[in-house]
Amino acid sequence: MLSMWIESKQDYELYLGFEKAASENTRDAYTRDLNIFLQFLGENYDDLSPKKVNLSHIEEFMSYVYDLGLSSSSQARILSGIKAFFKYLILEEVITENPTDLIEGPKLSRKIPDTLSVEEVELMLNSLDLSKKANVRNKAMLETLYGCGLRVSELTDLQISCLFFEEGFIKVIGKGDKERLVPIGDSAIKYIQIYLDTIRRFQTIDPKHRDILFLNRRGKKLTRVMVFMMIKELAQTAGIHKSVSPHTFRHSFATHLIEGGAGLRAVQQMLGHQSITTTEIYTHVDQTHLRDTMIMHHPRFQN
Repeated sequence: MLSMWIESKQDYELYLGFEKAASENTRDAYTRDLNIFLQFLGENYDDLSPKKVNLSHIEEFMSYVYDLGLSSSSQARILSGIKAFFKYLILEEVITENPTDLIEGPKLSRKIPDTLSVEEVELMLNSLDLSKKANVRNKAMLETLYGCGLRVSELTDLQISCLFFEEGFIKVIGKGDKERLVPIGDSAIKYIQIYLDTIRRFQTIDPKHRDILFLNRRGKKLTRVMVFMMIKELAQTAGIHKSVSPHTFRHSFATHLIEGGAGLRAVQQMLGHQSITTTEIYTHVDQTHLRDTMIMHHPRFQN
């Protein structure tokens, strides 16, 4: 029966790539989650076909996932991936009932993201030694990461053809290959232009990455790990003792916008969040700011 699962998995991967046009990162995540499920079946059942799976099997699997010691968010993500797979099996008429319909995921705590203050962002940006070629690129990258609130994959995938400096926007390819226009400020434009004129134009560029904006010294697209390591080392150089990652700059972008009075809908659009509830977490990051807003605008807080 395992061969039936493998065949369905292969067809599902093709479905994600061609019909759903899911990004490579999304396909990889769904495949990893499905592999965990198939591993569980292989270890516990010899002849359990997709048609025979019921709610109790899914509940047993989720107990297995819990015992692996994964976080609530990881457990929820795995369940979401398994639910999507069984929906596909329904669509293809491999099964007639979805065994995941009645199962609920683990309750997720809404953790307040770590952020940098405006002063800490400036400290990191000013800690770059621009006499080094790599730091000219890094300066442009960090200005873009913080100034536009990008995900790290959106930064490494950013294309020259998606820069519209005269209009003051860049086009970003986000999760699920969804496109959005994000405003870009003068500072980011300035340092991108310096990078293009003084570093990138003199590089030998891999033809496959000719339109990619930020390149490594071999003329190829940067990996997300490279960006993470660069930011981690820069935080140490700047004497910042927080755990700083590329996502910290994205969180800081959103936080500083909210603190400056930006509306949630506008921030949601710029971040590329599908749901406003994802953006609402940023309303909790600075209670002092909220109190100051009440003091300024609510009549019962006057005097």
